[in-house]
Amino acid sequence: MTHPHLQHAKKAIECERAGLDDIIQQLNNDFANACDQILSTTGRCLVLGVGKSGHIARKIASTLASTGTPAFYVHPTEASHGDMGMITANDVVIAISYSGETAELITLMPLIQRIGAKIIAITGKLDSSLAEAADHVLNAQVTKEACPLGLAPTSSTTATLALGDALAVALLSAREFSSDDFAIRHPGGSLGKRLLLTARDIMRHGDAIPLVSPDTVITEALVEMTSKHIGATLVVNENKRLLGLFTDGDLRRCLDSKIDLFTTPIKDVMTPSPRSTSSDTLASEIMHTMQTHKINQMIITENDQLVGIMHLHDLLAAGVSA
Repeated sequence: MTHPHLQHAKKAIECERAGLDDIIQQLNNDFANACDQILSTTGRCLVLGVGKSGHIARKIASTLASTGTPAFYVHPTEASHGDMGMITANDVVIAISYSGETAELITLMPLIQRIGAKIIAITGKLDSSLAEAADHVLNAQVTKEACPLGLAPTSSTTATLALGDALAVALLSAREFSSDDFAIRHPGGSLGKRLLLTARDIMRHGDAIPLVSPDTVITEALVEMTSKHIGATLVVNENKRLLGLFTDGDLRRCLDSKIDLFTTPIKDVMTPSPRSTSSDTLASEIMHTMQTHKINQMIITENDQLVGIMHLHDLLAAGVSA
């Protein structure tokens, strides 16, 4: 026998799914017109709601803002006490109220109309005061709330959230919003790091680069490696042109071959023409290259001149993934 908790849970989710089916059937040209209104505005998109609708409004505003539509949430009560100054004639206001009679919202409608901002209502009551005040109305009506008492907003808030997501996706597509655009708005996330960070942002440069001349003996090169804490040193000529790379792995091979570390010049044991890349290379591409070729260092050059070096740990510390 199915546990009662699971029965109630499945019934609630089925009810909310039915609510989503409702709003799919109710989508019409009003939705398309609302999208065109937002796309044509030279201002911002302000999203208003109270209570549960307020929480949904915050999420919708956040989703719009992160997908190319400048938007923010305005609390209707705060708007009545000074925040109306945030609304201009060039803006679009998305007002959310399932009943369409939320007092805090209805009070603001004449003021918003006087300012000249366009109003998009998301409501479940097409004959409500909010719907009458709006320039465009999105129908969020659902047959039944998932709450068995029919009191707690459940199916209706899910439907409203879905309409907000639908708006964001439609606008995103119309603006030809790209993954690079998304990354710019999410610089702290993994996607932002993957698409925005370059070698220039992470590489070690200047005095942090371990450098030795080709005639430096191995023991002296080890001192440079140790002081720079990167497990390698670059070998360059007097013009800082890159000649080779000597790593911890090369040192182990020297020890296995019983090479004299005190007399052997680094040029005899270095890896000539090591792998390098430009400073504009995406950090994620460098990570992929290092993982593919099983190397721990990457050299950064510009116009054949050495400008930096990075270790695999530098990429990991910056939160970069391939």
